[in-house]
Amino acid sequence: MSVRSASRSVIKKVLAIEQAEGDGARVRRSIGSMSLRNLTPFLMLDHFNIAPGAGFPDHPHRGQATITYMLEGSSKHEDSAGHAGTIHAGGVQWMCAVIIHAEMPVHEPGKPNPTGLQLWVDLPKQALSLPQEPSYQELDPDKIPTASPEGADGPQIRVISGKSHGVESPVRPLGGCWYFHIIFPKAGSVFQSLPPNWTSFIYTLKGKITIGESQDKHDAFNTLVLSTDEQQNGVAVAALEDGAELVLIAAEPLDQEVFQYGPFVMTSREEIQKTFLDYRMAMNGFEKAHTWKSKIGGL
Repeated sequence: MSVRSASRSVIKKVLAIEQAEGDGARVRRSIGSMSLRNLTPFLMLDHFNIAPGAGFPDHPHRGQATITYMLEGSSKHEDSAGHAGTIHAGGVQWMCAVIIHAEMPVHEPGKPNPTGLQLWVDLPKQALSLPQEPSYQELDPDKIPTASPEGADGPQIRVISGKSHGVESPVRPLGGCWYFHIIFPKAGSVFQSLPPNWTSFIYTLKGKITIGESQDKHDAFNTLVLSTDEQQNGVAVAALEDGAELVLIAAEPLDQEVFQYGPFVMTSREEIQKTFLDYRMAMNGFEKAHTWKSKIGGL
């Protein structure tokens, strides 16, 4: 049996419908919607488009990793732990913390609205039970390595985290997660290895693709949940037209309960209640909850 014949297949397909979110932003949400509520360890996937005057002013987080990957334009960020900067198209911010932060777009005349992906990933229970210190990594576009298994004219795999065809990202996420942006300059195919039994999915950005041996065609803005089998050591993706793009993301599933209320994610109702108390009383990581104000939140 060839490696390519061991590809995972699509077991569920969810179209990401655009909706309002934050202060005037528009998002396409798939994971975290009613159509795809449970996909451990993934909690939410938003494909956002931020118009002038919109954004995500000061708000808290606890209990998850948030990964922001910019596709077009730029976004400023600032948090209560002292981090501040700008994520440009092709750059990523990987944050895991008890924190308050703001995310606001940078609009430039004549250029498209800032767009990107934000993924929330659940954290192992043992990490949630420990005192959480802010964990923060950021890579500019030129710091994200690219794998080119078929040469310069073939598929280009931006390795945001994890390993692809001998190329490894410098990002070291808590809990582990592989995140690839695959770009097909020309129609073609590629096989990406994945750890056995990890949860995996594809989100389609541009063009039409097929997965594995199936001839079913998938176009933009669909989340494709992939099968999990020890015999399926990766996924074969074929682009049917030039310029197709997608992200492929995989992580180890977590055998634990998920209790989520807005930006707080824990493993029991009691922990959520305690998180609300910590936030209200400004303690256990939220000491700046009522005193810190971002400089960018009012832009």
